[in-house]
Amino acid sequence: MKKIYIASPYTLGDVGMNVKKQLDAADELMANDFAPFVPIYYHFQHIAHPRPYQDWMNQCYEWVKVCDALVRLEGESKGADSEVDLAIKLNIPVFYSIEEVVMHFRLSSVPE
Repeated sequence: MKKIYIASPYTLGDVGMNVKKQLDAADELMANDFAPFVPIYYHFQHIAHPRPYQDWMNQCYEWVKVCDALVRLEGESKGADSEVDLAIKLNIPVFYSIEEVVMHFRLSSVPE
């Protein structure tokens, strides 16, 4: 099962809607037999145990490193952009929709 990191806005705009969008993306990835990494879960960890922003980003960077791909959901986000930059540096595929992720991995698994 391919591990897909979800990079998306969190603090800019409506935080509640940003959380929902990432959870919806995770559900769609799961429905397509992917194992999503959902960094927005840190939202709940932060409520219980607040930490500085950079601590959360360091956690996210470690997870980007072990994913098979990254999907960047739309919306302005310096954090998500830095996750994309790291994925590109590590030659991890970056996609801009779940449909692209599904198509890429379905095509790459078709026998020749």
